[in-house]
Amino acid sequence: MTAMTPQDAQAPQSERPGRIMAREMAEQPEVLRRILDTGAPTIHEIARRVAERRPRFVLLTARGTSDHAALYAKYLLEIRLGMPCGLASMSTITAYGAKPDLRDVLAVTVSQSGGSPDLVASTQAAREAGAITLAVTNNPDSPLAAVSEHHIDILAGLEKALPATKTYTASLLALYLFVERLGGSDGAAAASLPALAGDLLARQAEVKALAARYRFAERMVITSRGYGYPTAKEAALKLMETSYIPALAYSGADLLHGPLAMVDNISPVIAVVPDGRGGEALRPVLDRLRGRGADLVVIGPKAQVEQASAGFALPTDGVPEEVQPILEIIPLQLLAYEVTIARGQDPDAPRALAKVTETH
Repeated sequence: MTAMTPQDAQAPQSERPGRIMAREMAEQPEVLRRILDTGAPTIHEIARRVAERRPRFVLLTARGTSDHAALYAKYLLEIRLGMPCGLASMSTITAYGAKPDLRDVLAVTVSQSGGSPDLVASTQAAREAGAITLAVTNNPDSPLAAVSEHHIDILAGLEKALPATKTYTASLLALYLFVERLGGSDGAAAASLPALAGDLLARQAEVKALAARYRFAERMVITSRGYGYPTAKEAALKLMETSYIPALAYSGADLLHGPLAMVDNISPVIAVVPDGRGGEALRPVLDRLRGRGADLVVIGPKAQVEQASAGFALPTDGVPEEVQPILEIIPLQLLAYEVTIARGQDPDAPRALAKVTETH
């Protein structure tokens, strides 16, 4: 699925830019299927054990891409289960030495590698403060898994590309299955995701056309609401870390509180439009963007794409809004990849980045 320039066509396969990211994006249907077939029983058992302890609050901890997966979990927990949630500020513990009372709190830490010292330290501190600790990682042998009471392996396999792709969608699915079982449901709505993800990846030519349109963009604005907001934030990160285009992610509501002033007919605006209440809440924002003459790109239902300057239609029929983020991000991963290739850069080797970021 790797797009190639004439120069790339003459290069050995091992030297082609983006080959690792392309391969890992292509693995996503298989990874999603593996979680459903192999990982779900363990996830359900952990959810059963946690539910028995009746946590009163959920504290979510993560960095980077995993932070966006944690934000998705926050929406799930608050909407599906009515559980109050918060996103942790790790420095209150690691830098300031705070000692919160976390009795009867479920502390969920999401990390692809499970190796960042601040994640490990804050999780250890949470456990010592009385929390029920759960780590969600791609590495069952990680320090984070070792200090946590419970661990969910997202089963994505080794991820070599610096931009996380398959581990992001795997984290979303694992968190969805956990939350659903925590509430007493079986998560059956996720059954169609592997096949739908494969269908989206097969439409890479559509994304390549969008990339050609926006390869010279000097900045991008990405917006959404509800379940789509974590997707907007993750898409912005992917674009910035691969193509170096400044990409600003805003909730649609926040966009109207000032940042709308920077929108013009030059800088593209990507709107992630869920098919559901989040999309309905976003409609006034889309109307304002069209009124400003914005170059509006919609990732969402076909009807919304047809009203935009450009876009990518998602298969939303029969797909509940709460699982759509697992599909929404795939064309945006492809867009980050294709824009980067079109700009003559290598998405496998973003400058100044390391696969495991060790923050304290």
